[in-house]
Amino acid sequence: MLIQSKDWGEDVKIDRLLVKTNLQEIQTNIAHYNVKIIAVTKYFGLDSILAGYEAGIRDFGESRGADAIEKIKKLPEEVRENSKFHFIGHLQSNKAEKVVQYFDVIHSVDSLKIAKAISEAACRLNKKEKVLLQLNNAEEEQKSGYSKEGLKNDFAEIIKLTGLEVIGLMSMAPLGAEDKELKRLFKDVKEFRDEIEKEFKVTLPELSMGMSNDYKIALEEGATIIRIGRKLFK
Repeated sequence: MLIQSKDWGEDVKIDRLLVKTNLQEIQTNIAHYNVKIIAVTKYFGLDSILAGYEAGIRDFGESRGADAIEKIKKLPEEVRENSKFHFIGHLQSNKAEKVVQYFDVIHSVDSLKIAKAISEAACRLNKKEKVLLQLNNAEEEQKSGYSKEGLKNDFAEIIKLTGLEVIGLMSMAPLGAEDKELKRLFKDVKEFRDEIEKEFKVTLPELSMGMSNDYKIALEEGATIIRIGRKLFK
């Protein structure tokens, strides 16, 4: 069954049978790993969430706050109540309140300022927001994310913020990187996570790394969350 998506994102046709087939293929590939799939619906319309939900997915990733919130508001109650929504894009501090209100997990905390804004919003909403700290270990100038030194400098203060629960690290590998480089970068994220845990005596169980083109390599290097869009919906 083809569903035309027009309200948000790209004007694409969502084939529900294809989504199920794609998901089954991914599940076969990850069968030996303890990993969560986040369906990245940010480039697709409302019906991508519905198709993913029908296929069995319960975690959805969005990066544009206002558009994503409109999607969430229009979802059937059953889908809203039984799904978790992950904010995976760059977050501005003045948008923190709305994002905290509608999203269960924020993957892209890249500064102390943002962490404080999220914590303050969460406290006002009487909730504790799960967050991951974004690490830019590839040192790409066009991408957000902490350097290792910057993350270490802020970490002690971030974990004291009462409105946050820091559950891990997130990274985005460079597009077009060779497999050897991807392997090095993903391994580096895990090793840095281990270092942070030891130095600050904390537990950070989640590593959000790996997308449609590189998730298999990310899994080999310890990913616990993979973010899949194109591989599911196209």
